[in-house]
Amino acid sequence: MKKGFKMNTYKFIRRIKMDELKYTICFIKRGDEILLLNREKSSWMGSWNGVGGKFQKGETPSDCILREVYEETSIKLNDVQFKGVVTWNVDGSRNGGMYLFMQEVPHDFDYKVPIKMREGILDWKKVEWIMHPENTGVAHNLPKYLPKMLSEDGIFQYHCIFKDDVLLEVKIRELNSEYKEGYTC
Repeated sequence: MKKGFKMNTYKFIRRIKMDELKYTICFIKRGDEILLLNREKSSWMGSWNGVGGKFQKGETPSDCILREVYEETSIKLNDVQFKGVVTWNVDGSRNGGMYLFMQEVPHDFDYKVPIKMREGILDWKKVEWIMHPENTGVAHNLPKYLPKMLSEDGIFQYHCIFKDDVLLEVKIRELNSEYKEGYTC
């Protein structure tokens, strides 16, 4: 069974279709902090993660994330930086994915937290806290892709493999020009 599990995962990675991703996520960075949301709803209920959500009909990925950031934080961003995609395979059969964005704000950007919003509680968290190996309060895959997303200019796919709600591995690959050109704002 494990061999078939790996094979299905490989096939999905090779066949990613950017227009089939249904979600977006954004990380707003201020110095050495990132604005995270402790979600009150699934997925990742009770875990700190970026802000984002599902597409509405006719939206581009950028339209979607700019709307979601505003709805979830009341922060009006003018643009965001496309950083790639996070995809997943759960129990060898369910696949999904989301567009990944980041936006840096000035060190003196004034946003008072913690603040309770409709989706959960927002707070600035230090990158060091997010990445701490004993931190079980963040989305399990976040520490696996956040460092590369923050430190490199490339556009990457972070493919997460879950089995029985446990993150087994994250495969990272740079997206080639075919995928970069396939992304439109």
